[in-house]
Amino acid sequence: MNVLLIGGGGREHALAWAMARGGRSANIFAAPGNPGIAELASCVALAVNDHAAVAGFCKEKAIDLVVIGPEAPLVAGLADDLRAAGIAVFGPSRAAAALEGSKGFTKDFCAEFGIPTAAYRRFADRGAALDYIAQADLPIVVKADGLAAGKGVVIAETLEAARTAIDDCFAGRFGEAGAEVVIEAFLEGEEASFFALTDGTSIVAMPTAQDHKRVGDGDTGPNTGGMGAYSPAPVMTKALIDETMTRIIEPTVRGMAERGTPFQGVLYAGLMITRNGPELIEYNVRFGDPECQVLMMRLQSDVTDALYATATGGLSELELEWHDDPALTVVMAADGYPGPPKTGGVIDLSGVAIGETEGDVVVFHAGTSMQDGRLVASGGRVLNVTARGASLREAQTRAYEAAGRIVWSDGFYRRDIGHRAIDRDRGDD
Repeated sequence: MNVLLIGGGGREHALAWAMARGGRSANIFAAPGNPGIAELASCVALAVNDHAAVAGFCKEKAIDLVVIGPEAPLVAGLADDLRAAGIAVFGPSRAAAALEGSKGFTKDFCAEFGIPTAAYRRFADRGAALDYIAQADLPIVVKADGLAAGKGVVIAETLEAARTAIDDCFAGRFGEAGAEVVIEAFLEGEEASFFALTDGTSIVAMPTAQDHKRVGDGDTGPNTGGMGAYSPAPVMTKALIDETMTRIIEPTVRGMAERGTPFQGVLYAGLMITRNGPELIEYNVRFGDPECQVLMMRLQSDVTDALYATATGGLSELELEWHDDPALTVVMAADGYPGPPKTGGVIDLSGVAIGETEGDVVVFHAGTSMQDGRLVASGGRVLNVTARGASLREAQTRAYEAAGRIVWSDGFYRRDIGHRAIDRDRGDD
């Protein structure tokens, strides 16, 4: 099978790695890819925003499946144009991708179909938003409506912080994404990530995971795109998984179909486990990053089969097998992240042995490039050091040992990824 993978981050490296291991993919192309993906696939210079050029490439290379990794091409309708050209695509249509492309759309959708989520209001006017928060309970959550690379959400502990967040949105800090804001009640509880594949009708649940959004140890500092993750998430008991499927995932798939915009791809539900059960924080319409990395480390089945079945309506025939062993990933980020990162620093991975003999440790490239034959940092989140182990603590130890052998003077990483689950095992919760 010939596969075109769209994207060049850690999530896409993990997908390429899993596809290459599965054996079903005879040829993998990646646009644009990264140095890690280049070891597994043919990286091509393809303008992803030129949908006709992508379709033409697919015809030229006899591509059987296109896997769209990031959210932006999905929101821009790349899947629609490729399907119109007769190409199988893993990823939702533009209309279905509104579940991530517009937080306001998702909140309205939840209200229509009775999906549990925080109380909210939508505002296209700065003054009205400021008037609303003056009367609201704190803390309160302010979100840019559109895509903001995981940085358009502020949990405001004070009225001043809420005002600043609203001003930032309407002042253009997040571009068009902040033209409208969604203001939500703050949900108390523990966060978890839930993933399910759907072909528009059938649904296959995937293992749970938990992300660490805050930049600093102890879950401190500003939100990021994610500083690490682990799978499974012990907070998600079987009862909570069943409730999530029944109250959140299944109504979403039914509701999108009823609207005439069936969802095909992966639904990523960011959840808050509250005293009332799981509630939806937000939807993403692609694999999480870095949750994808730990899921791919645990997947035993051929991921290409799963993605193709999702794209072609064959999920009712699919059963996925997973390693029981937990997996954990540590994000190595560039100094300055989540603000402007320091790029160009040389990275030396020679001290990290990869493969089975190293205890299932893989370093996924997220924001790297090659300059003059040297590997350098080219983004905010740069590497994902990922490991599997007989226990979560063992996976954590392996990942941190490998991270400690990477020589890179301009990077940093959290030292406590997985602390919630490990504390729960110790009875510290």
